[in-house]
Amino acid sequence: MKKLFLTGCVSLLILSCSKKETPVDATSSETTTVSEPAKTNLSGDQIIETLDCSGCHSVNERMIGPSYKEIAEKYSEKDIELLASKIIEGGSGVWGGVPMSPHPQVSKEDAKKMVEYILSQKK
Repeated sequence: MKKLFLTGCVSLLILSCSKKETPVDATSSETTTVSEPAKTNLSGDQIIETLDCSGCHSVNERMIGPSYKEIAEKYSEKDIELLASKIIEGGSGVWGGVPMSPHPQVSKEDAKKMVEYILSQKK
């Protein structure tokens, strides 16, 4: 049962991070692949809400991954590039054995906004 649950969670994460295909126009069956959310005008916390982050992270409490406050205590503004890359590429080993899934659909600019929001949670 536990293995089935974990398999389902991994599958959900993979699907939630996959690129979506949309029709080129309303009269065509041809599709094009788009990345979402691409560069947005949303704030860091709004971008986080559009993704699957809340499945593993929260502001105050450790879940599958660290809380945003824990991340903010460990890192500083000099780590924005590093953390933005981890959001996009995924990562593992820093906070335990469960890897963070990659989010290749997030632009570097949006990932930086997300990191700035997370770092703003410092006590």
